[in-house]
Amino acid sequence: MAISYMTKAGYDKKMQELAHLENVERPAVVQAIVEAREKGDLSENAEYDAARERQGMLEAKIAELKSLIAGARIIDESKINTDEVQLLTKVTIKNLGNNIQMTYTIVTETESNLKEGKISITTPIAKGLVGHKVGDVVEIQAPAGMMKFEILDIAV
Repeated sequence: MAISYMTKAGYDKKMQELAHLENVERPAVVQAIVEAREKGDLSENAEYDAARERQGMLEAKIAELKSLIAGARIIDESKINTDEVQLLTKVTIKNLGNNIQMTYTIVTETESNLKEGKISITTPIAKGLVGHKVGDVVEIQAPAGMMKFEILDIAV
């Protein structure tokens, strides 16, 4: 079982997703299989095949979530140090190439969501920022090429 680190909010979100899959999606798939089975010959029933395939994918997703949750370790956000960029810090940086400021929260892979400003600690930008302090200028090799960022602020 792999250990995965996450925040309490991230853990709660995974628990809600699991509950939805087990209590809403699973019964719906079972119902679809029952309805398709009632239509007769299963050997030529595309609806039945599709429902069974959906069930297989759903059960795989449920198993994956259960494994992730079983190996979850909740990170105590109150013990985060803001002297340098690390997991769960919110870092404001300025791209020195175009002077655009961005703020990202460095999170685990399971919690990354760019729309929410959360980037995975495994991304090139996060890897390049970790361990640096406010005022540092960091050069990071990104997919778009070498980029320079100045760290403006580190918060929780």
